[in-house]
Amino acid sequence: MKAIIIGATGATGKALTQMLLNNEHYQSVVVFVRKPVAINHPKLTVHLIDFDTPYDWVDKVKGDVLFCCLGTTLKQAGGQENQRKIDFDYPLVFANIAKQNGIARFLVLSSDGANADSRLFYYRLKGELETALQNIGLNHLTILRPPLLQRENSDRFGEMVSEKALLFLNQFGLLLSAKPMPTDVLARAMIEAVAQNKTGVLEKGEIWGLGG
Repeated sequence: MKAIIIGATGATGKALTQMLLNNEHYQSVVVFVRKPVAINHPKLTVHLIDFDTPYDWVDKVKGDVLFCCLGTTLKQAGGQENQRKIDFDYPLVFANIAKQNGIARFLVLSSDGANADSRLFYYRLKGELETALQNIGLNHLTILRPPLLQRENSDRFGEMVSEKALLFLNQFGLLLSAKPMPTDVLARAMIEAVAQNKTGVLEKGEIWGLGG
């Protein structure tokens, strides 16, 4: 199989890229990034692109499955407008290209709590993306809603505080359903979702079952 990854420089994307390169069922892994990646592998093809000019690279988006791991924080994006571009616009562009180019499967990372009617910008944004993707009419769409992610060397202060609080409570058996999920668990779940032909929305419990 030939896999395409967008968001390969993020924590989950990095884990996913390495796992796919080590997976015998994938003969080729293609990543679309804005900056170089520190990986060299005979199965890996890297395309450095400007996400705002899809007409320059649309013909290169070809494969069997596309994994979308794009996502940022409000702080990293510098405002809601730019976060919307990264978390909503870019995934939607790739989804439309995937349909146009005949890519059979599209998997995307959303979030636990995603809701297009939410009062909170982040959850509303993720919910709006889910709705938009479902309206495209992709052949096989898989939406994963993980809980808070446990990242190594994270600079997301708010997430780190929440993560430590949840880990502490889980020592006493509290909030087990909300325990932070390591990015490698999420990456494995994405690969296993393809192997098991999972489609639709996968909630955190099912993600744990696939990747844990």
